[in-house]
Order: sequence, then C-alpha cells, then structure tokens
Amino acid sequence: MSILINKAEEKLLRDLAGQAAHYAALPVQAQKMELWKASNSLRPKRAMVLSNPQNGWDELVPEESVICRDPFLRDLERFLRMQIFRYEYIKDDFPILPKVDIDTVIHHSGYGIENKVISPDQKGGAYHIEPSIKTYADFEKLKPAVIEIDRAATEERLEFAGNLLGDILEVRERGVSSFRCGLTRILIHMRGLDQMMYDVYDNPEFFHEMMSFLRDEMIREFKLYEKENVLSLNNGPDNWNGSGGLAYIDDLPAEDFSGRVRLKDLIAWGESQETVGFSPDQFNEFVLQYQLPILNMFGLTDYGCCEGLDRKLDLIIENIPRLRWVSVSPWCERRVAADKLKNNYVYVYKPIPTPITSGVPDYEYAESLIRETLEIAEGCSVQIVLKDTSTFCNEPERLTIWSEMAVRVAEEMA
Repeated sequence: MSILINKAEEKLLRDLAGQAAHYAALPVQAQKMELWKASNSLRPKRAMVLSNPQNGWDELVPEESVICRDPFLRDLERFLRMQIFRYEYIKDDFPILPKVDIDTVIHHSGYGIENKVISPDQKGGAYHIEPSIKTYADFEKLKPAVIEIDRAATEERLEFAGNLLGDILEVRERGVSSFRCGLTRILIHMRGLDQMMYDVYDNPEFFHEMMSFLRDEMIREFKLYEKENVLSLNNGPDNWNGSGGLAYIDDLPAEDFSGRVRLKDLIAWGESQETVGFSPDQFNEFVLQYQLPILNMFGLTDYGCCEGLDRKLDLIIENIPRLRWVSVSPWCERRVAADKLKNNYVYVYKPIPTPITSGVPDYEYAESLIRETLEIAEGCSVQIVLKDTSTFCNEPERLTIWSEMAVRVAEEMA
C-alpha cells in the first residue's frame, strides 16, 4: 500500500484538522462529556440529545465535496469535514474530541459462501436477498472464517497520519471496538428473511443448527481479537452505542485492567430486528439463547435497534447480565418501556424521523413527541436519538432546528 498526497491536499487536511482542533478545545465539549457520563451512570442531569445523520451524511458532506484522491485520505478528509459540520450545524450533545482514530486493518474471509442481493439503481434503496443456503448441502459448505491482522498496513497508515496531523490532533490506533451480536442479521443474508420465518415452523432443527454455527463463529472471532491484542476500549466520550447513544461511562474497564484490553472491559450490542414478529417464547428459544453466551463475555450490554422490544423486555431484563442500555424505537410502547426500565437502565428513545425528513418538516409535531416521551419516561435516564435518516431534502438547517429544539426541551423538562 502506498498513500499518495500532493501539497494542496496536505494543506487542506491540515487546515481541516486545525479547525476541528479549535472546536474540540472549546469548554462546551467537556460539559457535554460530563452530561453523558452522568446519564450512562444512571444519575442523569437531563435527557441527552444526539443526532446521527447516518445515510443522510451523503447530503451533508457530499462525495463531490471531498477533494483528496487517495481512498485512505478521502476517509480522513470526510471524517474531519463531518466533525466540523457537527459543531457548526448539529447543535446536539455530541462532543468533538481533539483526535483522529486510525482503524486496525483486518481482513475477514467470510464463511465460504457468497451472499447475493438484488439491488435497485437508487443508492441506499431497498434490496432483495437471494438466499445462498437453500438446502442442507449448502449449509455444509460453510466454513470458519479466516481472519488476518494486517499490522504492516496499519502501521503505515498510523505513521502517515501521525506525520501529517500529529502536531494538531492526537493520532491513535483504534482496534476492534464494535461488537454487534446480531446473529439473525447474518442469517437472513444467507437464508433469506422469508425462509428464516418458515424455518421456525417447518425446520426448527435446521434453524438451531445454523444459529449454533454463527454463535460459535462470533465467539471464536471475538476471542481471536482478544488473543491478538487488537481490542480498543469503547466507553469513551465519542464511542457510539449500538442502540444509538454515546457510551461514555466510568464503569469500564474492569477493576483489574492493566492496559491490555479484554472482552470483559468492553460493551457489547445485542439486537435482532429481523425477528420482530417472533413471540417472546420464539425469540427466547431461537435468538436470545444464542446471543447470551456472546454477551456474557463482555463487561456491559446494550440491547436493541429498530425492533419494538416492549413484549420482550422481561426476557431481556431477566436474562442479560450487566445490561445498561435499551432501545426504545418508534415501534416500542414507550409507557411499557418506562414502567419496566425505570432508572435501572438507560432509556434510549428514538423518535420517528419523518417529521424532519419528509418533504415539509413538522417541527411542532417533532417537539410534541419529545415532550410526551419525557413525561412518560419521567424518572428514567433518557437519551433522545434522531437516526434512521436518509435525507434532509438538501436542507441541513433542519438538523440545526431539530437539535436546538430537542436540547431546549430537555433542559426545560430536566
């Protein structure tokens, strides 16, 4: 690998880094960090507010605005532009930090079969899964993934970024820090969503066998990262939780931590959006029992994504040790969640994004949703997360208006 840069690109990246460093040095960043820590420690001072544009970033920092040519430098430039955009337009509680993370380069071979999808011409549009596992003979083609740590490529990127920006921002290696225990997400891309649903009734033994393979592979993969010492702590001020919020907390790493990161020093994320239609008993048998051996390896657990969890909260609370964050999606009964979570877990509320992403925004309705939820969840440690956004109709000010409104309401109702 060889990273190519010219003088104009070097100046651009250093200018962007300087701007990001200026914003990171402002006192408001430390204030935001302390608010997150209090919320995640179940001692909230007010509800936290976070905007995650996700696919909407394509409008906010469009590809044509990224000038660098080298793929590595384009990623670096995009990150810096996003940090600057966050401070200037997204007036939420996300803290800007004076650092750049360079990911450890890891190669993962997959499981020996090719997952196939039929995609539309529209970028980010829905796609159809063409199952790779149609018979038991196809399942027998699965094999353990080959995982390789590319230390040479990692060191080259670290050295390059350090020489380029190290006097402006801290340049750090970021090892594996995201642990998504979403086994059914992997399964449906092999088997197909509709066929997975049929398997529960027509072929439950096969369903269990496939889930056993995926569980064992995920455990093996995570333990390999621990053995190879390529884990990074994920409880920092800008570490995202899978359910949506930020993970800043003092409860980790474990008390006997001495510098080498282990799985028990980290946060894991469990979810199973694909089985939202399963009964609690089916969810327990076919999903949760396969996730638990993985989640049990970690120090804290975050559970849920877009699926409505209200009918499954009892199972999740009773079975998952060291549970801290729970997703309350637009399809979850908010009052049920508040009654069951109380202030024993963080209530990660995700309002439906359509009032902000539709052709005509409805800020009054968006505010009413937040006020209503904070009344319902009074006494809970609430985090309000705007996500699942693919467009802002090319009006970035919508994010500014929403985030300023949400912070104002959170402060008023503290």
